[in-house]
Amino acid sequence: MTTSTIASLPAPRTAEVSRNTAETKITVKLNLDGTGQASLATGIGFFDHMLDQIARHGLIDLDIHAVGDLHIDGHHTVEDVGITLGQAVAQAVGDKKGLRRYGHAYVPLDEALSRVVIDFSGRPGLVMNVPFKSGMIGTFDSQLAYEFFQGFVNHAFVTLHIDNLKGENAHHQAETVFKAFARALRMALEIDPRSVGVIPSTKGSL
Repeated sequence: MTTSTIASLPAPRTAEVSRNTAETKITVKLNLDGTGQASLATGIGFFDHMLDQIARHGLIDLDIHAVGDLHIDGHHTVEDVGITLGQAVAQAVGDKKGLRRYGHAYVPLDEALSRVVIDFSGRPGLVMNVPFKSGMIGTFDSQLAYEFFQGFVNHAFVTLHIDNLKGENAHHQAETVFKAFARALRMALEIDPRSVGVIPSTKGSL
């Protein structure tokens, strides 16, 4: 491999972030240019299943281990995983040069259909319209999906719109949301070969 070839290789977009509080202890490791490999242990089975969707459909290698106060409920664990994942994504993205920036996806699962649109704008914002048909999905409180995405948005500094357009089964609704999020994330995080090294904003910064 020549010196010029080495110089032209993109830097690895990886990160490792830990968050330790009186309520949770969380470590997130990720590679934005991975193959979708995942090692997940949050203590909430359905939540692990949803995080696996992010890894596999986003082609992000994801290692998340969390110990939280599940004897109370899952709120702190789910929210803090969202926060830590957002911090890790922000760290791995760096200055956002060459980023496509925008991503969107529609994903169906049987009767359910969801749409997710994301912008790596540098401005946190979440609009989420998901009328879950059940309060609990296994041991996962469906209300915590919002807390997860709010934590992610606030710390990844993205604008995120999530809409469940159809759905009668809460498991299906949640799965379409997380899969669509993964696909939209994958699109937004791709490097645009037509604007390598360019920040995708007329302001010159994001």
